[in-house]
Amino acid sequence: MEPNPRTLHAGRFLDFVERDGWEYVTRANAAGVVAIIAVTEEDEVVLVEQHRPPLGRTVVEMPAGLVGDGAVPEDEADLHAAQRELLEETGFTADRWRSLTTCASSGGLTDECVHFFRADSLNRVGPGGGVDGERIRVCLVPMRDLRQWIRSRSADGLAVDAKVYAAITMLEM
Repeated sequence: MEPNPRTLHAGRFLDFVERDGWEYVTRANAAGVVAIIAVTEEDEVVLVEQHRPPLGRTVVEMPAGLVGDGAVPEDEADLHAAQRELLEETGFTADRWRSLTTCASSGGLTDECVHFFRADSLNRVGPGGGVDGERIRVCLVPMRDLRQWIRSRSADGLAVDAKVYAAITMLEM
């Protein structure tokens, strides 16, 4: 059995911990992470762009977010978090949801795992854009143009989150 991690520094949102001589970060304010592969009836993939201070630039991402974040219950279900995040970030709801997989986001850096969901039969019910000043830009990209669109955004200087490439693979399976 693995020993409990020892906290080296407790931050507001992240804790820096050590276990068996390995230092890593863990979220202090969330129970997990969800990422949503949302596809419209017109075969468009819903992506978002937002500025990320650690990179100092805008990042192309899938709609995603924390489970049990902020004012929601700490024991929030992953599916509920995915539904909440899709609505907050993009203004869409979905009639059909499917759990796809869970995987480590960066096994040498954090204990965080990402639960991927597929959302279909989308309904636009609001503008999206995020909460608390996130200023998220919603992008509807035709699936047939997805790879070229990502190359173009990257050439424009935007970073592309690795989960976007994982989503492309899942869409092609």
